[in-house]
Amino acid sequence: MLTKFLPTSFCATHKLTLLLLVLFPMVNPLKAQTPAARVTGKSSFTAKLMNIEGATNEVFRYATTLHNGDSKSKLVELKAQLPTGWMISYKVDGSAVTSLAMDAGKTQDIFIEINATSTADPNKYKIPVKAISAVDTLVLNLEAVVKGSYGLMLTTPSGRLSEEVTSGSHTDLQLTVKNSGTLPLNNIDLSSQLPANWEASFEPQKISSLAPGKQQEIKAKLKVPDKTIAGDYSATFTASSANGNAPAAFRIIVKTSLLSGWIGIMVILLSISLVYYLVRKYGRR
Repeated sequence: MLTKFLPTSFCATHKLTLLLLVLFPMVNPLKAQTPAARVTGKSSFTAKLMNIEGATNEVFRYATTLHNGDSKSKLVELKAQLPTGWMISYKVDGSAVTSLAMDAGKTQDIFIEINATSTADPNKYKIPVKAISAVDTLVLNLEAVVKGSYGLMLTTPSGRLSEEVTSGSHTDLQLTVKNSGTLPLNNIDLSSQLPANWEASFEPQKISSLAPGKQQEIKAKLKVPDKTIAGDYSATFTASSANGNAPAAFRIIVKTSLLSGWIGIMVILLSISLVYYLVRKYGRR
């Protein structure tokens, strides 16, 4: 009986071994599908672009990545050294933050927005941004290159923003477009917001370029429709470019024409005369 049992036991053991060898490769790939946290022992704070150029009224935006290479989670506080008057904000998943919890091996995208002051001189500014934790301090040296400022103004040669016009007529308004910045402006368009049925056109309609400190005169032809009721109206003219816009709100005083006034007076006098004639002829009954 012993001689019969040994071959049978060996055969069963052999089959079990073959079964495990077949199942093992199937289990191993399933484990590989779950990514493990990248714990490298080395944390990092990096940016796609370290140096960004812009005007003083533009936002300097940086896409950065913070990685916790430690084997333990930690709380990270974000701080920066800014020029006087500058502002900075940190955004994670669209929300503003000043600190964040980093699990072991976690990598987090952080979007940094920096605003310069309107009086910042054209220059290259170095802005150290720090990710501070109880374990370490990571420093990211960003650079903001201020190339100047954009400024656009719309006014009149005299500075007066009011005009009188007669109902049913048109008037010419003299406008002045000024480049009050230190950078050139291109493709400046003129537009208007007027009461219903009013019309306005500009000569020229568009300014192709305007150098810093320069200005250009614009003629706005304003037409007021007939039978416009006398009174005060608001009309807004706007100069717009890709780098900003400048509105100018005008007070337009509409008066009735002299002929219309005389016609109205004649109608009133004729009405009074007719009543007087009827009273004299027929008297009171």
